[in-house]
Amino acid sequence: MENTLIGTNFNFPGQTAVYHGKVRDVYSIGGDILIMIATDRISAFDVILPKGIPYKGQVLNQIASMFLDATADIVPNWKLASPDPMVTAGLRCEPFKVEMVIRGYLTGSAWREYKAGARTLCGLPLPDGMRENEKFPSPIITPTTKADEGHDENISKTEIIAQGLVGKDEYEQLERYTQALFRRGTEIAAQKGLILVDTKYEFGKKDGKIYLIDEIHTPDSSRYFYAEGYEERFARGEEQKQLSKEFVRKWLMENGFQGKEGQRIPEMTPEYCDSVSERYIELFEHITGHKFVKSDNADLAGRIERNILNYLKK
Repeated sequence: MENTLIGTNFNFPGQTAVYHGKVRDVYSIGGDILIMIATDRISAFDVILPKGIPYKGQVLNQIASMFLDATADIVPNWKLASPDPMVTAGLRCEPFKVEMVIRGYLTGSAWREYKAGARTLCGLPLPDGMRENEKFPSPIITPTTKADEGHDENISKTEIIAQGLVGKDEYEQLERYTQALFRRGTEIAAQKGLILVDTKYEFGKKDGKIYLIDEIHTPDSSRYFYAEGYEERFARGEEQKQLSKEFVRKWLMENGFQGKEGQRIPEMTPEYCDSVSERYIELFEHITGHKFVKSDNADLAGRIERNILNYLKK
């Protein structure tokens, strides 16, 4: 297993704060700039797993960077530059307190709830008789709260507006952006033989203007199926061949872990971590259409620090 970046502890000129998320370390420079480092950490069921995945941070950062550029005509986004394969520098925005989840197919947690008898999701009615991985007549938006700690919770549009999390007009603008971004992501995926199944977007505000923030259309924030064979697998009731983090969740569940108290994370061997890395690289190559070029990771922290310092000097 190759070197991985599990955490950072930098001190940059003008640094005012640092936030360590599940996967990203975010450094605030002055009041206007964020430096976001995509580490090789991996999380599932809101738990950070103990081992890093080689090249995962590079994969996530470079896919997100590509999609931010490919959707900038739909909604302005926070990205200013990518000074390192694992780093994005951008505008500091005040995040909205909701995540915009959009689903084109009934799968994942939505399917688990549906299978247990739920017929509404985030206040939206779901028809009887649907099957796992079935396409919705049109994509549905199922927002969640943005939790600082613990689990994000499903919430309806009505509750978001009633609780004052987002005003009605702004929320409806977020819905329009979400639908348009999902359409673009779906079109790009289709050109590469993939189906964009579901994803989430985060938005923020700066100087009264809405921006798309964070990552988009990565395997951590999105689920992809292979288009070839989808219909046949669905007709036979078989699992879809997919590119997303769901295979990590399934491995954990098969080994008795769902993030609940008292459960132990199964051993992540070097061979297992390398196999996860290969899946991430496979998605990168499928969704971008480019060969993945592994960056030199002999001294990851040193390389990242040097590249960020050079960017800040400019």
